[in-house]
Amino acid sequence: MVDNLKTRKRICLVIPSLQAGGMERVMSELANYFSKKETLEVHLVLYGIHREIFYALSHKVIVHKPEFEFNNAKRTWYSIKTLLFLRKTLKRIHPHSILSFGELWNSFVLLGSLGLKYPIYVSDRCQPDKNLGKLYNFLRKLLYPKAKGIILQTSKAKDIYKDWFNNVPIHVIGNPIRQICSKGLDKRENIVLSVGRLIKSKNYDKLIEIFASIDIPDWKLIIVGDDALKQKNKEKLQKLIESLNAQDRIELAGQRADVDDFYRRAKIFAFTSSSEGFPNVIGEAMSAGLPVVAYDCVAGPSEMIEHGTTGYLVQLHDEENFKACLLKLMTDEKLRQTMGENGKRKIQVFSVEHIGQKFEKILLDESPSN
Repeated sequence: MVDNLKTRKRICLVIPSLQAGGMERVMSELANYFSKKETLEVHLVLYGIHREIFYALSHKVIVHKPEFEFNNAKRTWYSIKTLLFLRKTLKRIHPHSILSFGELWNSFVLLGSLGLKYPIYVSDRCQPDKNLGKLYNFLRKLLYPKAKGIILQTSKAKDIYKDWFNNVPIHVIGNPIRQICSKGLDKRENIVLSVGRLIKSKNYDKLIEIFASIDIPDWKLIIVGDDALKQKNKEKLQKLIESLNAQDRIELAGQRADVDDFYRRAKIFAFTSSSEGFPNVIGEAMSAGLPVVAYDCVAGPSEMIEHGTTGYLVQLHDEENFKACLLKLMTDEKLRQTMGENGKRKIQVFSVEHIGQKFEKILLDESPSN
């Protein structure tokens, strides 16, 4: 009998952290998906400053972390130590292939693996035309051509990257979307829901103003999410709500572990972000049967929302049209239900199993670039 452990292919997943976040959630779900495969041995390398694990991982996933704490006061030296740790760990794992996440970190991984023969696939998870700054733009231009392939989240991202890296295979794979169970709920409430970090690019101030201007008093706007990126916007948004005398109609719910309950309670999902890679919350809302009104930012919403069928795509910062679409859904129950059911069906193509299979084929060299 052949020893199955010896015939397994090792896949190495590399990411700076598994703190709460979209990129981190996707990596954890891929790790768990791969760990179910008897033919694979899954390694996960955490090398960033923060190494705590927020998302549940299968016991089959082998996690590697530096033994030393990162000292920011000696940033250069500890960056070199981390680079050496990463290189040494990759050599010890000796993987069949490597998958690295993070547009600000992929160059670090490519640098740390120079000269090693392992195929590395890098995946950028941000808005595709985002300026990373002179240093990171330079490193990406220099090092990405050394990757085996680049994995992006949207077709728009691929169109942009083809002009930058025309000699590197580019693949498009959307995010796996969690399926939100909507069974067991007899009645939804008159709630417009939005979920996301309270950062400037989400434009929650504009969403609050748009909703406050709609004169339908039995509806409520709930925003689930908290401050991030040291921007401290929650207090500003609360003051805006109070200035509009909308405290009884608009709620900042903060970061919640029970976000699925909000998806199940709501009737509409609103998304005013102007910068995205692939917004998971839109997919989660659709899986919960919610029609979506969203700004058609550079990448993401248009990959999931079919305008007029599962929701509405609104030109960026067109507040009047956004309001009109929102109002149309708030006043038409049949339209909400039809769009919600259409969305539930459409979003199935982003199931964890379907997306996991796509990554698996690429990492095992079973699929050409698309």
